Order: sequence, then C-alpha cells, then structure tokens
Amino acid sequence: MLQIFVSRDSGNKKYASVLAPGRHEGLGKARDEGISSWGWNLSGQHSTYHALFPRAWTIYDGEPDPELKVSCRQISPFIPHNYKDTSLPTAVFVYTLVNTGRERAKVSLLFTWANSIGGVSHLSGDHVNEPFMTAKGNPPVTFAIAACETQNVNVTVLPCFGLTEGRSVTARQMWDKMMQDGQFDRQNFNSGPSMPSSPGETLCAAVSASAWVEPHGKCTIAFSLAWRYTKFYGTSERAALNLAHDALTNYKRWEEEIEKWQSPILNDQRLPEWYKFTLFNELYFLVAGGTVWIDSSLPSTNVKNDQGSPEDAQRVDVKVTEAEVNRRHTTISEYSTTSGCNGSTGDGLKNNSDPAVTQNKRNSNNLSEHFKWQDQLDDYDDVGRFLYLEGVEYIMWNTYDVHFYASFALLDLFPKIELNIQRDFAKAVLSEDGRRVKFLAEGNYGIRKVRGAVPHDLGTHDPWNEMNAYNIHDTSKWKDLNPKFVLQVYRDFAATGDMQFGVDVWPAVRTAMEYMEQFDRDDDGLIENDGFPDQTYDAWTVHGVSAYCGCLWLAALQAAAAMAEQIGDRFFAETCKTKFCTAKSAFEKKLWNGSYFKYDSGSSSNSKSIQADQLAGQWYTASSGLAPLFDEFKIRSALQKIYDFNVMKVKGGRMGAVNGMHLNGKVDETCMQSREIWTGVTYAVAANMILAGMEKEAFATAEGIFIAGWSEEGFGYWFQTPEAWTMDGHFRSLIYMRPLAIWGMQWALSIPKAILDAPKVNMMDKILISPATFSLSLTETGVRKIANKAKCFGNSVLHCAC
Repeated sequence: MLQIFVSRDSGNKKYASVLAPGRHEGLGKARDEGISSWGWNLSGQHSTYHALFPRAWTIYDGEPDPELKVSCRQISPFIPHNYKDTSLPTAVFVYTLVNTGRERAKVSLLFTWANSIGGVSHLSGDHVNEPFMTAKGNPPVTFAIAACETQNVNVTVLPCFGLTEGRSVTARQMWDKMMQDGQFDRQNFNSGPSMPSSPGETLCAAVSASAWVEPHGKCTIAFSLAWRYTKFYGTSERAALNLAHDALTNYKRWEEEIEKWQSPILNDQRLPEWYKFTLFNELYFLVAGGTVWIDSSLPSTNVKNDQGSPEDAQRVDVKVTEAEVNRRHTTISEYSTTSGCNGSTGDGLKNNSDPAVTQNKRNSNNLSEHFKWQDQLDDYDDVGRFLYLEGVEYIMWNTYDVHFYASFALLDLFPKIELNIQRDFAKAVLSEDGRRVKFLAEGNYGIRKVRGAVPHDLGTHDPWNEMNAYNIHDTSKWKDLNPKFVLQVYRDFAATGDMQFGVDVWPAVRTAMEYMEQFDRDDDGLIENDGFPDQTYDAWTVHGVSAYCGCLWLAALQAAAAMAEQIGDRFFAETCKTKFCTAKSAFEKKLWNGSYFKYDSGSSSNSKSIQADQLAGQWYTASSGLAPLFDEFKIRSALQKIYDFNVMKVKGGRMGAVNGMHLNGKVDETCMQSREIWTGVTYAVAANMILAGMEKEAFATAEGIFIAGWSEEGFGYWFQTPEAWTMDGHFRSLIYMRPLAIWGMQWALSIPKAILDAPKVNMMDKILISPATFSLSLTETGVRKIANKAKCFGNSVLHCAC
C-alpha cells in the first residue's frame, strides 16, 4: 500500500494521505492502532487511472496537496518472446512528482507490505521481517520491497510494525512518525531480524523514499516488489533481494521492449482506439487468471504398460511450485544508484511513456514486425510447462475447448509455451485412465480418460496425471474436442514451421481423427451429435448433424490432410481428402438453407436457429492458411446473417453477438447458453469476419464487448471479463479464459508470413483411395513405432489402467 506525506518550506502546509480512496466503513478511526487510523483523505475525484497491459498509470492531480501532481506508472516485465524476463515475479512502481507551487516541497512516499507468506495465512505466525541493503548481509528472503536511493532521494525503513498493540511499533505510531519527520531512523537498517510473529498477528514493514522537489520542478522515485524465485536466481536465500535489485536496474529496458512490441499496433491507423486498448488489456488473464509455470525437467508421466506394470516414473505434484523455506520473511531495502532524481530537472516521465501520448500516437507503421519467432531465452530453449485456469470460478487447468479460442494469444506472443501445451495434450490423447467416475448430468458412470479422446482439461488437483476434472458430461463423447486438437496442432505447426513438433504430435493427431470415426453413424463422412450437449456449449442440446461440430470436423479433415502430407503420411492424407468430400456434401445438404447453416439437422424448436459460432471451423481454416471450406458466397452470407441478427438485433449491436437467434428476430431461449452473449465467441466471430473481408462488421461486432464490458457506460467488468452476459446485464463466470480470443482478431489482421507461405493442400485432388479405407486405424504396434521416433512421447502412448 502506498502513502504520501508532503510538507512545504514554510512549514505551515502539511498533507498526508493513503493513495487510495477511503470509502470503507471503519477507516479513519483515531483510536484504532491499525490501518484505519491512517489518513484516508483521497477523494479520487481528481485522480485518473490508465491501463495498457502490462503497464498502468495512475495520476493524482492535486491530491492530497493541491500544488503537487503525482503520477505512478506500474511496470511488469511481460515481454513477448522473452520468456526469461516475463517469468520474473516482480513489479516496479515509478512515481513522478511535479511541484506546481512557489515553495519547494519535501515529499515522502511510503511503501508498506504485510508479511503474508507461509502457513495457512498471514495469521499463522512465525513470520519474520528483516532490513537489508544490497551491498551487505545475507538474510533469507521470501518477499522483498525496495526503493531506489539517489543523490536527491533518501531511503529509510521501518523493518517491523503491527496492526495491534502487541508490537513495539503499531500502524498508528508508524503513521504519526511519518507525519512528524517524513522519514524513519537510518539506524533501522542495523536492527536485524524482528521477533517472529505470533499466531493471529499480522507483521508489516515499510520503506520510505523522500525527496525535495523544487518549485516548478520534478523528481522520480522508484519502488520494486519481488518474491523468491529459483529458476534464474537459484535457491539462494537472497533470491528475492537480488530480483528486487535487478528490477530497479532493468525496468527502463523492459519499458523500451514493451513499447517496441506495442507501438506498431498503437500506431496502426486502421485500428479503432477501443480495440487497441482492449487487445492489450485482455492479456491480464495470462497473469491474473490463475497461472502455474514450472520447470519441465520435473517428472511428468504416471503411466502403465499394456500388462499393467508401473513404469519407473513419478507423479508431478503441483505443490513443487511453492517455495519451501524454513523462515518466512518480508524484507525492505535501500538500493543506491547514480541515476534518477536530480532536483528540479529529474528524468520524470518520458514523453512516450505518458498514457495520453502512448494511447494516441499515430504513424503509418504496419504490423509486419509484430510477429517474430526469434524468442529470447539466452541459450536455454526449454520454456517449461504451463497451466492456466479456465476461470476463477471454473477451476480446471488448460480447459481445451476454451483454449481453442484463447490460444491465439499464446501462439502470437509466447509460441514455445503454446507448443508445449499441445505436446501435453498429445500425450494425453494416447493415454488412458481407467478409474471410474460419475457424470452428474446423466447420472451414469464411465472411465476418467478414454484413450484416443482429447481430455476436457488437464485436471485440478493433480494436473497432467489426473485429467478431466470436469464431470458434468462424459467428454469422451464430445464432438468438438478432437477436431479442436487437430486444428490447433496444425495451425501451430504451420505458424512455427517446427517439423520436430509435427513429428512429435502426429501419432496423437492421427489417433484423435480415427477416434471420431465411431460418431459417423450413417457412413456419410460426417459426425453426428448424440442428443445431449456434447460440445463446449454444454447446456445446449444438439440433435443429428450440427453446424458447430460439423464445421469443426470438416476443418479438421482438411488440416489433418495438410499435416499428413507434410509429415509424409500420404495414405492418411488421401483418406482425409476422400472423407472430406463426402462429409462436405452431406453437411451442406443437411444444414445450408440458402443464407446460413442451421443449428442442427434435428426437428427441435431451435434446430433452425442462427448460431453465432456456426463457422468456427472456417475461422481456423482461414487462420491456418488452408482453403475455404465453402464457397465465398456462403461464408459471407452466413456471417452477414449473424451480424444482422445475433449482433444488431441485440441492443443495436452494443452488447456483442448472442449465441442463438431465431429468424423472427427473437433470442433463442432454449437454454441458458443459447440466450447468452459469450465474450470470447464474439471476438472469434469478429476474427472470422475479418478473414472474410468484412472488417467493418467485425469491429462493430467486437465493439459491443468493449461497450458492455470495458466502457464507462458498460457493466464495469474491467480486468475481470466474464465468460458470458445476458441482455439484461446478468453475467456468468468472471475472469475467464475465452476473451483472450480477441488475439484471434489480431492474428486475422496480420496473418504471419509462415502461414501465408505454408504448403497448400488441394482437397479436390484425384482420390487414390477408397472411402472404406478411412476406418483402418493404426495398430498398437504401428502407433508405438511412429511414436518411438518422436522425442517427447516416451511411454505416454501406452494404455494407463489406473
């Protein structure tokens, strides 16, 4: 928490405030010894916040001192293709102080931190605080807060204070000390470790940075926050200390790299301002939505061979990502440097870092430089294993039907992470977990993971080993997961040109395709749905052939054929081509009605509904550089129908695209999901429109999500974009993965050269193989033979009967 204390030369003017509005009941109690006794004087009426992830700016204009303007820019090292710096758990807060008055002012900024590491909570006791200077000492550190001392900035610390009278210094006494002196005693740096906290006690620490700001002058003060991290800082007890130091040293370089990444998009005059803002800010989910990033050198398989004997492999326990230390600490630091403030002519905010300038710069730069594969990781090429939650309310790792929409962000910005996620799912396809589970919707039982089926997720409690935490339906019978796996793999393969990746995952791709053969019940090459919600819309029942799953299947056939040709599996390529021809004919015959593809081929009341997501397969086909699935007229006609009905008939297009709409212009009320607007699906539909040459309609469609979710007139979902909302403003599942699909729009606007140059497959080549051969699957021996040539599979291609 940041506080500010200001005194003027005359001594008659003093101001102090917590830099947060005090609107909570109980704050400002004079008799309290805790933080409610502090000066919660900030009204916030003259303060503004700007965000352009991974940076943010807060401007305090005349608060609390009417003649002082304070701006804080917050910087996190989220830098595309730079895995090392992006992985660092640190942040920097750079304050620029501008004195508009006639008297010089002494300004003290105070950074306080509650020691909350270890045990069940910060109240579990045995917490210790200890001061440090980067030049001496070797204390064990879990968290560190630090300030940068310069010629004009004086840093002092209070190693320990409490929120109750049990401590020698309370929060109220700390505040009174700062009010009187504007700093702490320098000898506090020699105080050594504090007494450990008692159970139920919150231990806090503070670092103060003070500077004189001349009349009409400015000064810069920088703080950093870091916590213990072993990947690049080792197991040293000084890891957090060193990271806090390095953050203060490197943040200017981080800012330059972030600006270099963002500038081509910010300066692209084709793009609406709201889109640029939303594009970057939706990335918050990759760091705030629940993320685990671990070293891939950890053991990861727990499989059995066909005879059921355990292999010599250990289980991965997610707890290994939690640092285990004997003592738990929050520490505070003085960091000396020769750069920074120099009285009235300090560095201040660079012009191109000011939020107003950054968000409104214009030039003719294009996006040609934004997609590069020169990933920076020094000489270390293994980026580890990555998990992120479906949402903070749906706690499942790497939910795959949703990752289908979100994955464009990772592929564009951190492609090595994206490839490793696909490798994890490739291993999962070829494994089996025979433990029985009950599926809640139908009340029947089945096994947890079926070989050949793509799992819904990588688990919750024991990720990678105990997959399919989802148990509402039996997802081994879902019709979208396997096609989505094939489509994502081919897109990633084409975009990266990584042939080893292609060889590694090909056994799983072929197995996933062959697994789907069981769902073609009438031998027309097309899969059928089974009269229950067997896809990502898991409350929306489907009968017969569906536009959503059928289109995904057609796209997967084409992608599998293209990949097979490049891998060298000519037989399977021709098989997929044959299947595609018959399936496409059946799909169009059963679903095309002259202007769009019907929801499904059944006879229910919503079978003729206009589904916003009906061309999801075409979206991936175009995003991967493959030939269109249908005639251009049909693609544009269907998208226009979606725009005219699902978008524009919902609050005039100011809320996004509703999932289902009847031809009479009324929302499909069949179920909860048919009447919802899914934020990520709307972005996906907009991306599809861009790829079809309908940019005007695309931005109008996506702008509805901005208006409802991000604008001042909307619902106020900033940095917690939900999965869905309804026309009356009710939402479902805040902080959700799927809205990352906005990066599918950016992908569509600037298709990578690798995609454009990828080898093309002609699905109408002369067919050399009979359609009947499609059902011929690889034998178990054949799968092993291919997989043994692939580096990443090991024993994961074998059955696991747990």
